[in-house]
Parts: sequence; structure tokens; C-alpha cells
Amino acid sequence: MPTIDLMGGKLQLCQKPSSRFWQARTSIDGTQRQFSTKRESLDQASKVAEDWYVTLHAKFRAGVLETGPTFKKAADQFLKEYGVITEGERSEKWTESHAIRLRVHLVPFFGPLPINKVTPGKVQEYRVHRMTSYKEPNPESKSLHKPKSKPPARSTLHDEIVTLRMVLKTAIRHGWLEYLPDLSPPYKSQGKIVHRPWFSPEEYKQLYEAARAYARQPFHEHYKWNAEQVYDFVLFMANTGLRPDEAFNLQFRDVTVVEDDKGEEILEIEVRGKRGVGHCKSMPRAAEVYKRLLNREKPVKGESRRERQLRKKEGGEAPPVPEKEWPKPTDLIFPGNHIKLFNNLLDRTKLKLDRDGKPRTAYSLRHTYICMRLMEGADIYQIAKNCRTSVEMIEKHYAIHLKNTLDVSAINVVKPKSKSKRTNKSRAKSQPAAEEDLSL
Repeated sequence: MPTIDLMGGKLQLCQKPSSRFWQARTSIDGTQRQFSTKRESLDQASKVAEDWYVTLHAKFRAGVLETGPTFKKAADQFLKEYGVITEGERSEKWTESHAIRLRVHLVPFFGPLPINKVTPGKVQEYRVHRMTSYKEPNPESKSLHKPKSKPPARSTLHDEIVTLRMVLKTAIRHGWLEYLPDLSPPYKSQGKIVHRPWFSPEEYKQLYEAARAYARQPFHEHYKWNAEQVYDFVLFMANTGLRPDEAFNLQFRDVTVVEDDKGEEILEIEVRGKRGVGHCKSMPRAAEVYKRLLNREKPVKGESRRERQLRKKEGGEAPPVPEKEWPKPTDLIFPGNHIKLFNNLLDRTKLKLDRDGKPRTAYSLRHTYICMRLMEGADIYQIAKNCRTSVEMIEKHYAIHLKNTLDVSAINVVKPKSKSKRTNKSRAKSQPAAEEDLSL
């Protein structure tokens, strides 16, 4: 790593192999400080570094030089701790997303700032910066994508503030910060509550009828097994309320067919997903679907068309017919996500988008299950337990837009009129008539 001395050896310029920019460093008051010049040219980097050095010493003589651990130090400490502490509890992608937000957005803005200078006003400046600089290329980003054409979404900024809050909490634990500043948006109004995409009863019927028709007569014969799986997946999800990842983790040994209090067969499912291990009891229709999946022959890979052509060309013998295989207890119930077939099914039925323009996915089948149970008058607390979620989430995202959850008898209440008011009105009506009789 080449190093160049400036200002009589009190200032150094160096260039790391992983960066194209020159870095400046100096020692002041017993603390070494580093600064990126953001310049590739040595002459330009020297001028920027000298200006930084002079400004730094002027602040030190004036007594206004900010000291203490920087935000970058707290961010490095957070990344070192978070992956180890949450190993096995958080996905690797979620942990990596924190590192990406810090590297691309948060550290370039807050990096050299002392951690105690991250105030609510500075956080608001960050929000404004993110909303106004999205069209400019970001030198910290490793992607080759063009700058965005629209500002970051509310959820994107929310995730970045969550990462910022975690870094500040790390600084508090290490004694670098006394208290957590207020990070809430100062001008935030009450957010609009919108429902999640689901299938109404009419749309759901249209969907499963189209899936059944395609399963009976697919476009190609070798699509038949996949088409049947998609049909059963639609029915299974809408009658159990599982999350897609929970359904894809499900094995045959995790499901048991039992009888409920009414004597109907239902499924008792041991669910493994984002909330750990939970339990679910299905609707009766799911038991039929599970039996069909259990008795469906597994697809066995035979000789491909290319292999057959090569074999005939070389004069080889035909391979033996593969033996039939049936699902084992340790096999996945849905070994593939069939996302293309499912999306093609939504496109053919024109159900991909709801009336608000939101795309429907496999998650929409879970939303359909919850909404239909509420429409049938099921207890919201029992639905929350069966779906491994909270009553608050169901009330916020599902129950708020269903007309069936409104009790008309409790809304259209009319207070009965008192007896004295009725007698007074009847007397008032009869009084003019009496006056007329007197005048006659």
C-alpha cells in the first residue's frame, strides 16, 4: 500500500488495494484520524487532504474539535456482534441486509460523526438526503444498476432507521452513548391502513376451478404432475392458512389426519417456519387434499429426448423402466414452489392484480383463509393462534376491510322516544282544532 508524506510528515496519503480513492490520515491530540478524499488523482487528493488537515488543527486550537467514538466504530462493533449472537435465529440474508445498508447509505453519511452527535435533527437530515439524492450515483454501491427514478419507499427508509437504531443501542451497551435519541419521523401522520391482497369467495372459486381444469388437461403431458401439485397447493393453503415457507418446509410426517368434534376429518399440522415450531388445525377440505398428495406417485426421471436420440444413434439398448415410487414420511409435501405455473394460472384467470393494483402471490392464499374464517364468524383469537400471528395484526390488516365483521344490530341502535314527549306532541296537534271549534 503506497504511502506519501505531506505537511512535513504530519499528514499521510495512502491508497488501499480495495479502493480507488486516496485516504488521508493524521494524528492529533494522541488520536489518529482518517479521512477519504474521494479523489482518484494524487494532486487533487493532496489538496483536499491539506485542507482537511488545516481545518482539523484549527478546530483543535479553537476547542471545538469533536471527540469520542465515531458512528463507524459503533457500526463495526454492531456487525461483529449481531451475526454471532443471532446465529440460527435470523436468516443470513437479514443479517447481510444490515451490512449492506450500513455500507451503502448509513456509514457514508454518519461515519466520521461522533456517536453522541447523532441527534434527531441529524437523522431528519439523513431522511431528506435519501429522498433528494436518489438520482445521483452512489460510489459505495457495488451494483451496476442505474440510479433510481423515484425516491426510496417508506418501508426502505424504515428498514434503514431500524439498522441505525440497532447501531445506537450497541453504542449504549458499550458506554459510548448515554441515551437513545428520538428517531421517529417528526411530521408523520397516521398511516393509511390497507388490506393485504386476497381472493374473495368468487375469485377463489374461479382460481381453483381453473387450476383443476388445467390439472386434468395440461398443455403438455409432462406438466401433469406439476399441474396437479399446483391445484392441491391452492386448496391446501386456502384451507390451512400456512405461510408459503411453512408449506414448503412441511414433510408428510408432520401431518396427521384426525377427527374433530363434529366427526369430520381434519389435519393436525406441526408447523416449522418463521415463528419456530407451532401447530395448526385445518379445515375438513384439507384432509382430502392431503390424502390425494399422499397417494400420488412421485415423478421419476426417465430417459430424456436427447439421451434417447444419442442412444439410438450409437445403437445402445433402452434403459429399464424406472420403478414407481411413493411419498415417504421424510419427503416434502410440496418439493417445488411451482412459481411459474402459479403465476401463469393467475394471469390466465386475470387474478394477478387486485382492485388496488397489488400483485397476488402464494401468500394471498393465507390471507384468503383468514378473511374467509372471519366472514364465517370464527373467533379472532382462535384464528390468531391457529395462524401463529397476533390479534392486532389480524385486526389491522384483515378485519378492518371486511363488512361481515360489522354488527348491524349494534350499529343501527335507535333510542326509543319517551312517553311524555309523545303526549305533548299529540296535544299540540289537537289544540288548533279546538280553537277553530270555539271560533265557530
